[in-house]
Amino acid sequence: MSEDGNVPLPNLEDRAAAADAPVATEPEGPTSRIAADLEAVFDVPVQVSAVLGRARMDIGDLLKLGPGTVLELDRKVGEAIDIYVNNRLVARGEVVLVEEKLGVTMTEIIKAERA
Repeated sequence: MSEDGNVPLPNLEDRAAAADAPVATEPEGPTSRIAADLEAVFDVPVQVSAVLGRARMDIGDLLKLGPGTVLELDRKVGEAIDIYVNNRLVARGEVVLVEEKLGVTMTEIIKAERA
């Protein structure tokens, strides 16, 4: 942006000269292009956690827990759960049942400000 607040326009003459140069073809559609751009990070492992709620207790009480014990959490039924990626809050969602298995549906993406 220039000092007067206007956005500079691209130099179209440079583009005309570059039109004769060979151009790499890209897959059609915005989704294909974005997926291809991210292909380098597809195999990077991340830790994803869906936090249903939290509870505080003494170690003695923790050791008394057994199968079938009900543990009261700090969230109510139906309240949004937090979704963390690599210990960073990235979304909120709801617990869903899919083919007799629990899953999570993201309902809100959290945009954190970068330092």
